[in-house]
This record gives sequence, C-alpha cells and structure tokens, in this order.
Amino acid sequence: MQRGTFQLMKSVNKSIILNKIRTSEPISRAQIAKDTTLTPPTVSSIVKELIDQGIVMESELGKSMGGRKPTMLHINSDAYYVVGVDAGPETVACMLTNLSGEVFERISSKVIKPTTNTKFLAVIKENIQKILHTSPIQSEKIIGIGVAMHGVVNVKDGVSQIAPNLGLSNIPIKQELEEAFGLTVRVENDARAMALGESWFGGHGGVHSMVAVNIGRGVGSGIIINKQLYHGAEDIAGEIGHMTIDINGPICDCGNPGCLQTFITGTAIADRAQSKLALENGSNLTGKKVFERAQHGERGYIELLQETGIIIGIGLINLIHLLNPEKIVLGGGVMKGEKFIFPHIKDTIKQRALTSKAKETEITITNLGDDATLLGAVALLLVELFNERQ
Repeated sequence: MQRGTFQLMKSVNKSIILNKIRTSEPISRAQIAKDTTLTPPTVSSIVKELIDQGIVMESELGKSMGGRKPTMLHINSDAYYVVGVDAGPETVACMLTNLSGEVFERISSKVIKPTTNTKFLAVIKENIQKILHTSPIQSEKIIGIGVAMHGVVNVKDGVSQIAPNLGLSNIPIKQELEEAFGLTVRVENDARAMALGESWFGGHGGVHSMVAVNIGRGVGSGIIINKQLYHGAEDIAGEIGHMTIDINGPICDCGNPGCLQTFITGTAIADRAQSKLALENGSNLTGKKVFERAQHGERGYIELLQETGIIIGIGLINLIHLLNPEKIVLGGGVMKGEKFIFPHIKDTIKQRALTSKAKETEITITNLGDDATLLGAVALLLVELFNERQ
C-alpha cells in the first residue's frame, strides 16, 4: 500500500471511533455514540466508511436491552500488514505481522563489522526484500515499515544520528527505505520502540504511564505518558543507561564516568566478575556464562548477579522518583537471569522508595520476550494508521 493510505484515517471523528472499536471490541454503534458523545448518525456514517475500507467488520448480534439485538463491531486484523525491523548492532531481524501483531513471516541476518552506512542499509533492505518476496500477502495490504534502531534517532527525519555500537552516524534510514520500497517508513530508538510494543501488545490493560527498560548490550528505556511515547526536546528521553550511578566509576562509551550501563550490561557483568572473582582466564567470560555458572550453584557468581539486581534497583528508584510511572517493564538479555536479579530489584525499591505507594510500583518482566522491540517497530505504523493524538 502506498504512502497516501494514511490519509484515509485523518478525520478526527474517524480516529476517535476507530480507536474506540480497537480498545473496546466487540462494541455496538450505539455504545460508541454513548461513550464518545458523537451523534448516532455520525457514528453510523463513519462506521460505514471504515467497513467499506475493510478495517472494521461486523460480527454476530450482541445482547438485546429490550429492543433489536445490536450488530457488534471489530477491527479486521487482516485488513493490513506491517513490516517490523529491529536493526541491532549484531543482527538485523524482520517480521511481517497483521494489525493484532500476529506474526506471518520472520527473517534475520548477521551484521558483519566493521561496516559502513551503505553496507548496513543494504543488510536492512535485503531482509525486507526477502520477507516481502516470501510472503503470500498482497503488496497493497502492506501499509509500511517500522524500524527500531539503537542509539540516537532523529524521529522526524528518520535518521540514525549516532549508532555507537556500529561506529556509524547520520544513516538516512527513512529516506533510503521509502525510495526502495515506496512504503511509509517510521524510525525510532529501539528502547522507545520496545515501550511502544509493550503498550500495544504487552497486555498491560489500562495503564496510562509506563517505562520499559531494555538491559542487554546497552541500557535504554522508553517512556509512555498518557499512553503516548515521550521523546523529550531532542529525542533523547529515556537514556537511563547514561544516568550517573557512581561519579568515580568506570568510564562509559559516552566518555562519562559511572553510567548505569557500565555496571549492568552483559559485558559489564562479565567485567565485574573478572575483577571481583580474580579470574585467571576471564577473557572469554560473558554475561551469559556468569548466569550459567550461577545456575550451577557457584556462590560468587550468584552474589554478583544479586548485586546487579541491587544496582538496577537503584537506577529504577531514580526513575520512580522522577517520573512516578504506574508500571515498569524490564526486558533484554540480562533479565534472562531474573531468578537471581529480580528479587533484589524489588527489595531495593521497597527499601529506598520515598512513599508506601512508590514502594509498591509494579515491576514486571516482559511477556513479549525477544519480540518486544520488533513488535514495537510494528506499532510505529499502527500509531500512524489509527491516528492516535496527544
């Protein structure tokens, strides 16, 4: 589907009705009118347009309240499809989903380093081309491509300004992909994309404020306020990994000492194990291997992961005191060690939070697993399609 598709959804009333159906399905026309204060004729007219466009469908009759049984309305999840891309520093992964996030195709490939802007873009294009070529979905039903990119992203222009783990800068992702595929393209920081994926697909119900924190090779977060993704003035909101924890701590990749990510990434955990446990052959140690040795009952590694949980908890306390979110969702490779880490995160928050309510801030591990960021990339297009407004 070409880039003009989204103009179908640009009516404010249409957006209100579409989102009401999405969040309350199945729902009747009469209930939509009641809940939105739009007139019944307006609701009926717009619903007819949405049915004609294929994005809304009718189902069996609902319960009668004394008169004729109402026809119920649903979003037609298979009306359109989206390509989601997780452009990570090691792997580029792609998936094709419908509007409900059901996955129909997926593919991934390694990023060979060192690389250049041109080579990196070529890997992304090759994966998208493969997924489009192998899918039986009609091309006109594909509404766009969402890209989750690590580092600093200029969201408006779709440019990766700084990709530190690739050593690249100023990658024109949006321009290149729109020219190559003729589809709407949206680009977002990967941690913020993860937060959006959690908001749309994570099963968090009516939560209005939430922070999703991704802890893996780096540490980033995405902030949801009033169900909207928050970017900040210069698109760097959520850079929790560069929150200073120790002014005399290790030097971070950003050049500052003692950033949170110098303590809790997989690499940082391995480095701390090497230092604390005085390992003779620690050069091949990884965060994953630390977790495996903890699983085997080795006390030093267990205590190291427990300490990691305390440090993460301190970082989250800063978030709680600054933003006071209803919920914090944790994801990323490091949280696969939740058995040892998670209890100490929760204990630290209960010990340090200012108020009794803050001590009870809900902290969970993502239910979306490794797909959280990819589904967030998909959601970038759904926000556009459903025309959600601040």
